[in-house]
Amino acid sequence: MSTLAARLRLAAAVAVTLAIVVPLGWMWWGSRLPSSYSMASLGYVDGGGRPVETHGAHAGHAGTDVATLTGPPTGTPAVNVTLTARQEDITLASGKVVKAGYTLNHTSPGPAIVARQGELVQITLLNESVPGGVTLHWHGLDVPNAEDGVAGVTQDAVGPGQRHVYRFVPQRAGTYWYHSHQVADEQVRLGLYGSLVVTPRRPVSPAPDVDVTAPVHTYRGTRAVGGVPGQFPVQAKPGDLVRIRVIDTDDGSLRTWVAGASYRLVALDGRDWHGPTPVTGRAVLIGAGGRADLEFTMPGDGAQVRVGVGGGTTSVLVSPPAGTGARPPAPPVTAPKDDLDLLTYGTPADVGFDPQRPDRTFDYRIGRRPGFVDGKPGLWWSINGHLFPDVPMFQVSLGDVVRMRITNSSGQAHPMHLHGHHVLVLSHNGRPSTGSPWWTDTVPVKDGDTYVVAFVADNPGVWADHCHNLQHASQGLVTHLEYTGYTTHFRIGGKAGNTLG
Repeated sequence: MSTLAARLRLAAAVAVTLAIVVPLGWMWWGSRLPSSYSMASLGYVDGGGRPVETHGAHAGHAGTDVATLTGPPTGTPAVNVTLTARQEDITLASGKVVKAGYTLNHTSPGPAIVARQGELVQITLLNESVPGGVTLHWHGLDVPNAEDGVAGVTQDAVGPGQRHVYRFVPQRAGTYWYHSHQVADEQVRLGLYGSLVVTPRRPVSPAPDVDVTAPVHTYRGTRAVGGVPGQFPVQAKPGDLVRIRVIDTDDGSLRTWVAGASYRLVALDGRDWHGPTPVTGRAVLIGAGGRADLEFTMPGDGAQVRVGVGGGTTSVLVSPPAGTGARPPAPPVTAPKDDLDLLTYGTPADVGFDPQRPDRTFDYRIGRRPGFVDGKPGLWWSINGHLFPDVPMFQVSLGDVVRMRITNSSGQAHPMHLHGHHVLVLSHNGRPSTGSPWWTDTVPVKDGDTYVVAFVADNPGVWADHCHNLQHASQGLVTHLEYTGYTTHFRIGGKAGNTLG
């Protein structure tokens, strides 16, 4: 009897072990990714309340290839720039050396590009020595899909010794930036980025007397503005109208403000703010990848002004030239306690469509749960309860009015960036937007937040939609927006070595 009991106990133990190991093995096997795959064919299609169309990108055949969605193939560019990417040490203005960083034309940030609204821009990217390949993504600039610079979706990574030409016509004036979208977590973090400003087709009035672009970046623990740690110096005469274009190129959200003068938030993420009024004692929160254009009048008493960028001692220090009067000590850069309420700031304006009558409605629920991603066990980001690659592909048709509810219960903040489009914020945590139309390309979704946004599907193709904490994107917090009738032949992996995120 004891022998039988032992056998039964052994059988029970084996059964329990198999009950645990077999499902785990199945999940492990099912999570493994092939060496080469199409991002547009993974997961499942979400039609947003409409029947799903199975042709095009998700089916992996038929439809118009995104490679045909280019900028103008002919014409003499008004801006013609060659950017050569290298892996090399970076010496910051402070003398600190960033070992094995990434540069464009031997600098980080790369050359500042300035273009005029409506004029043709041509950028030639050469890869001299970036071993993993490189691309350039024009963050916030709603270019044609083939010019978007996403490895494995809109192009192949540009390997060492190779080149790629981007051609596009900026349709909106504003502050933008560019960065690699191949091995992006590493390459951007270590310096492969630059600013892009599009000036208006016609002069604006009043035009700023001083107009400065201030890309904020952290190099291995050292925060810098335009590659300058600490204080980024700017000169302005008393009475000058000063515009500072703050760009958050880091993985986390950034707070920016002005100390020493009242200021106005005149633009956010490349869109003008309608009816901005003077602000004091409050900061503007922008998501990773976002931009805020702050404007103020230089004090007439010769005082200095600081534009705080994220806290600590880093700021833009605006000083009058020598001989223009007394210059009291600059005000402290202590961050204001409160943020500017973007839901109520400014005045309403026509947005050009009715967001209350959407053609498609989506949920984008960000969470975190245990499981396997590409055969690796861990606690992973989830989208609508699913782990990558079993994530939704949001499907739209050209001309659709789209409404999306973004929620975050993951325990961390996620700046969510939809390529190729700006979204209109309708509400935040149940509070409706009643001020200026709040257009953004990077929604700063804190843990516990709920945003409702809307946009018009007016830029066809297959578009990345991901967290702009680029490490999170590489860990699976990424999905795509697919237009019906469009496909992509580019693949993650393969000969080009295209990477996720």
